[in-house]
Amino acid sequence: MTAPLLEVRNLSKTFGGLKAVSEVSFTMNKGEILALLGPNGAGKTTAFNMIAGFLQPTEGQILFEGRDITGGKPWDLCREGIARTFQLSRPFSDLTVLENLMVGGFARSSDIGLIRSRAAEIAEFLGMGRQIDIEVQHLTAFDRRKLELGRALSTRPTLLLMDEVVAGATPAEAQEMVALVRKIRDTGVSILIVEHVMKVIMALSERVIVMESGRLIADGKPHDVVAQPDVLKAYFGEQYVATRA
Repeated sequence: MTAPLLEVRNLSKTFGGLKAVSEVSFTMNKGEILALLGPNGAGKTTAFNMIAGFLQPTEGQILFEGRDITGGKPWDLCREGIARTFQLSRPFSDLTVLENLMVGGFARSSDIGLIRSRAAEIAEFLGMGRQIDIEVQHLTAFDRRKLELGRALSTRPTLLLMDEVVAGATPAEAQEMVALVRKIRDTGVSILIVEHVMKVIMALSERVIVMESGRLIADGKPHDVVAQPDVLKAYFGEQYVATRA
């Protein structure tokens, strides 16, 4: 049996007396698009940030390609092959699209010519080839979101952690982003995505895991998971579940 790309074992995080994440365990396979869902306050962002190295776990273990990366710093995880995007993109506004895409390349190489060439390829991949010389401050919000994705890709990740990539997008933009995420996966990059827009998750993910009150309550195919009583209760409350019984 092939070893999982990512393995999370009994991951917990406590803030003072609050246990935000409690003994969460799951695995992720190579080539998978896995979605992490849950209502507000479920603990999914805290779990996501521990995997990305932005929070230190109180307990538990994180393995990536069989290596223990628990407590690793974001820059170290980047060199391991893990990159992430942020819900609120913060590009270098006074730099061009190409220059922004070059920044991440220095995590893997010091060859400026190679980094520039790779950045131009990513711009074309994103559909932004004609915008490489435009300063980022002049881009639309959606183009900045695509640029955020490109900056992560410039580090040449094996695993891409994506945080609400369609937040604020129009339906047409969301559809374009779904197609782009699939295109990224087809290049061999595995994707773990936190997302609130259920329509996007249903169209994009092969598997979803759901958290509620800091615990994992479901793991399976999207259409199966969203019909489970525990998931419906977490999102809509007991009264809604009772009306469907």
